Amino acid sequence: MADKTVKAQMPGTFYRRPDPESDPYVNEGDSVSAGDTVGLIEVMKSFHEVKAEDDGTISKFLVENEEAVDAGQDIVELG
Repeated sequence: MADKTVKAQMPGTFYRRPDPESDPYVNEGDSVSAGDTVGLIEVMKSFHEVKAEDDGTISKFLVENEEAVDAGQDIVELG
């Protein structure tokens, strides 16, 4: 079981990168600090940053890029 997770704060579409030509914000194995952006959620053409609430290492993405998410859904596992 993961130590911590990053959850979706709202329903929408999850994106791992700021735009199609850019690298993902983070990859599995990357270290993150509280407040680091790990992705975006798009709701009606408005983009909202998804930030890590804790320090840790990205263990696993639980949703794919451009996948629909629900509010409160786990998006990323932190180890």
